[in-house]
Amino acid sequence: MSENTMTPFRLMSLPVTVALVLAIAACSKSPEAEPAKAPAAEADHVEAGKDAPAEGGEDHSEEGGEHAEEGEEGKEGGAALVKMDEAALKAAGITLQTLQPSSLSEELRAPGEVVDSAYGTTLITPRVASLVVRRHAKLGDEVRAGAPLATLASVDVSDAQADLRIAEQEWRRVSALGREAVAGRRINEAKIAVDRARAKAQAYGLPGTSSGSVNGQFTLTAPHAGRITEDEFIVGERIEPGKALFRLVDESVVWVDAKMAPGTAPRIETGSPATVVIGGKRIAGKVLRSAHRTSDATRTASVRIEVANKDDRLHGGDFVEVYFEAASAANTDNSAATQLSLPTDALVQLEGETVVFRRNKEGALEPVPVRAGEVIGDRTVIREGLKAGDTVVVAGAFAVKSQMLKSQLGEGDAH
Repeated sequence: MSENTMTPFRLMSLPVTVALVLAIAACSKSPEAEPAKAPAAEADHVEAGKDAPAEGGEDHSEEGGEHAEEGEEGKEGGAALVKMDEAALKAAGITLQTLQPSSLSEELRAPGEVVDSAYGTTLITPRVASLVVRRHAKLGDEVRAGAPLATLASVDVSDAQADLRIAEQEWRRVSALGREAVAGRRINEAKIAVDRARAKAQAYGLPGTSSGSVNGQFTLTAPHAGRITEDEFIVGERIEPGKALFRLVDESVVWVDAKMAPGTAPRIETGSPATVVIGGKRIAGKVLRSAHRTSDATRTASVRIEVANKDDRLHGGDFVEVYFEAASAANTDNSAATQLSLPTDALVQLEGETVVFRRNKEGALEPVPVRAGEVIGDRTVIREGLKAGDTVVVAGAFAVKSQMLKSQLGEGDAH
């Protein structure tokens, strides 16, 4: 296209462009744009009447704030109290107790081993070389006092039986004749002979009188009631003097040797109570003695306890746990007499504080911040926050805490 052809076209489009610009300018001055000034006027009106109460009414803004604050306090007070009747407390496992000062003792724990009481243990042995002829008891048997255990035979016993028989016969003869027919010296000699024969027979374990038999057999009997815990021989075996055929143990009373650190054992007093635990069963005992020597092998000291074994639960070689009561370090000082304490489980953490649940005058349980002292055994000393006479939760504190937290969540949903 030539330059002469483009010039008339540009001249024709110019008036159209000018008309469009004038139309846009006219629209900007239309009345619809005027309301833009209204917010400024409205702002002035609000500023002017900001402090004035609404017509025909009162200003409730401040009162509403106070009401909201009171509601918040009520919410907190309600959440901090838990009301439960006796049936509910029992069902939840919650126990209350009135606080009273008391002196504390620490419960010490130590491993222990059951051993036979040496005072109730007897080794059954022959006093002369013998052969076992017959067995009357076996391992594990419970026997009564005087029960036959084993029959043995010995040449020495046969000689002793014969000597005793002869001596008794001679003594009966001279005694029957009397001093009128027999010289006093002969009577004395017969008396000495029979006494010697009886002593020899008793030394061999025979009765002090002749049985009429000189076959050399004799029977070992139980000197006391008990259980056969060892039985190491066979019939026909030759037994030397001093070798034990049976070990007879009276298990009605046993000993327990507890192993403790050398520094702890001196705190256990002779005669003080102790508790032996085996298979979940607690058995009362008494401290017989505290060792004054430390074992070279284990570097522990032994404390011996005597335990009445009524139910036959304890046997030699059993491993058990032993609990002792030892005076706390605080109570060893005469100035530290009695103090308030609670089971350690009665203290719970609530909102960063250590609290105890106390029953108030209305019967509700409320959390009370306390300052805890030292822990002695399973109890904790209370330094501040409670006083004697307060009724507090000693068992089930976590159940009370859970109930209180549930109450808080319920009120929060209600609001």
